[in-house]
Amino acid sequence: MCARCGTSAGALTAGPPPTWTCSVENGDRRYFCETCSRENLRSIVGRLDSDWW
Repeated sequence: MCARCGTSAGALTAGPPPTWTCSVENGDRRYFCETCSRENLRSIVGRLDSDWW
C-alpha cells in the first residue's frame, strides 16, 4: 500500500511492483506508488522525509 495516497498494489507475493519507490524513514520502510514517486521525485532524491512533501 502506498504510504502517501493509499493505493493498493493488490496481492503481492514478491514485494511491491518494480515501478514503486522504497524509502526508509526513521527506521521504517515506506513504499510509494509510481504516481506519488513521480510527483515528489525531487524531494525523494533530496532525502526529505515524506512529512515535508
